[in-house]
Amino acid sequence: MTTDTTPILEVRGLTKHYGSVVALEGVSFKLNRGEIVGLLGDNGAGKSTLVKCVSGALEPTAGEVYLNGERKDFSYPGEARDAGIETVHQQLALVDTFDVTDNLFLGREMKYEDWRGWFGTLNHRGMRKRAHAALAQIPATFPDLDAAIQTMSGGQRQVVAMARGAFWEGRLLLLDEPTAALGIRESESVLDMIRALIAERAEAMIVISHNMEHVWSVCDRLLILRRGQLVADFVKDETSKAEVVSSIVGAH
Repeated sequence: MTTDTTPILEVRGLTKHYGSVVALEGVSFKLNRGEIVGLLGDNGAGKSTLVKCVSGALEPTAGEVYLNGERKDFSYPGEARDAGIETVHQQLALVDTFDVTDNLFLGREMKYEDWRGWFGTLNHRGMRKRAHAALAQIPATFPDLDAAIQTMSGGQRQVVAMARGAFWEGRLLLLDEPTAALGIRESESVLDMIRALIAERAEAMIVISHNMEHVWSVCDRLLILRRGQLVADFVKDETSKAEVVSSIVGAH
């Protein structure tokens, strides 16, 4: 049984080894509802490994993951998605030749519920109707929902990937470098989307980023990984950018 004070996510002693290589070692933290937490660290610090372990893409060597107070042992990402964890990877996992609707339903396509479904016929009209209605409820705008993803800018593609997480009722969103390779204006659109989603749809987010200004503008807390270990857990309003940077590089 859970209550409003139960962390949406709790990680206890999460460890991942590849033979003699230590990717994660004894990482523990809690993520409360309504929080946007930044996950920072240098290249190879273990950020993506941590997200993959939480989202079922990797099996940890040791440690436990709790979602809404219940222990979870995800065997593959689909189990995590079904439990309410949506991951937006840096590669986005979008099909360039598909439109917005087809990408939202990628891997979760709707079939007709009558005899046509027996032959695997997809209900394209039903998917489009449901997608358009759902997208009208979230803070995202697209110039043409029927346009192929390959015609969209990097920022628009990122918003599509994030909208997919919200569309499938993802309560915990894991965002891997959401503003990487985006210009200033497109980055601001993505950051606005993050703020709006946490206010209206998602219960919590973890945002991996190398951009200090971006995480500072949207995050409540900052988790710092260094060489696979969690070395700091800062409340943003109680620390400084200089202290965070020092923790990332190991200057103290």
